[in-house]
Amino acid sequence: MQTAKTILSSLFKGGKGYYIWMGSLSIFVLAGLVAYLFQVRDGLIITGMRDQISWGLYIGNFTFLVGVAAAAVLLVIPAYIYHFKPIKEIALFGELMAITAIVLCILFIMVDVGKPEVFWHLLPGVGRMNFPQSILTWDVIVLNGYLILNLAAASYIVYNKYHKRDYKLSVMLPIVFISIPWAFSIHTVTAFLFNGLNARPFWNTAVLAPRFIASALAAGPALMIIVFQVIRKHYKIGITDEALGRIAEWVTYAIALHLYLFGAEVFKEFYSDTHHVASIEYLYYGLHHHNKLVPWMWMAFLFNIIAFVLFLVPKFRANYKMLNVGCVLLFIGVYIEKGVGLVIPGFVPGTLGEIYEYSETLLEYLIVIGIWAFGAMFYTALIHTVIPIYRGEIVSRKLKKIED
Repeated sequence: MQTAKTILSSLFKGGKGYYIWMGSLSIFVLAGLVAYLFQVRDGLIITGMRDQISWGLYIGNFTFLVGVAAAAVLLVIPAYIYHFKPIKEIALFGELMAITAIVLCILFIMVDVGKPEVFWHLLPGVGRMNFPQSILTWDVIVLNGYLILNLAAASYIVYNKYHKRDYKLSVMLPIVFISIPWAFSIHTVTAFLFNGLNARPFWNTAVLAPRFIASALAAGPALMIIVFQVIRKHYKIGITDEALGRIAEWVTYAIALHLYLFGAEVFKEFYSDTHHVASIEYLYYGLHHHNKLVPWMWMAFLFNIIAFVLFLVPKFRANYKMLNVGCVLLFIGVYIEKGVGLVIPGFVPGTLGEIYEYSETLLEYLIVIGIWAFGAMFYTALIHTVIPIYRGEIVSRKLKKIED
């Protein structure tokens, strides 16, 4: 009990920057909560979603964050299977990011279902989930399973750090070997959610799941590179340049694969030139004077190309200023492409040929920003409580008595 109080008390210890950061995020979280209360009262009518477009900003963010969560596998394999020491030292922080991303995924699903009282239908053992026919049921299972696996791995590592001992491979390896295919499954099943809708030809492509995986292994680690630099600077943790450089190298391969699959999809759509090309035309050229997403998609494409060049050239990749620019551009580019750029065109034109342009509302934006702010607070809190244990500043009472 005393140890728990000590760990929790570390949340309220920090410099001026820490308090400003957490305080600022709290304001956004509160604004998002107030906006969500309006949605609870009035329903999804407060959003820009309608019958024509029933998935919007919430599902777009959910899809993107599933990829951020899956990207933790990029650290797990070299850390625990190949024992690559520079990555092994920071794998815990990647697992904490995966936990945070899954929590945010659950929050975005919760706000997307509208009123919270219907959320119980998605709970295993409580609601009727139509298992195993429903792909949504499989998504609930793999997301919660991945959350449990990362919680188990991170908790076991922190527990051993608390006792100043190495973890046992006999315990860790089974978790790792299960979590690796599970990480790929969460994004694959999410892709199948889109694939399985026969009336939406924009999503009926076999490369959608590989594109999801490739973009996840690009944008997720790009975020990690920036976050790890912040952790290294403010917490004085030994995150080496070799570790960050290796992650950047892996991101380069992932971007190349992502752009290749994107090019294959573009060729298939435009060269075949069937009536199903309307969705991607709407996305990149506009359709019957409806062109709201066109500048966003070309900006995302340009950002991805520039990021690829910055990651591809070793001289740029070794320069942290250039590397960070590449990480930001890549993160934004993939976010736009996998957010509204994936979700909205699947509904345009509608099954009856109608074109409805989805326009996000202020309350919708506030809810999304509030959830992201909560995620930043949650991850900061995890790091802030784990770091003292990681450094050996907080140890078990028995060890402390022996050291004294």
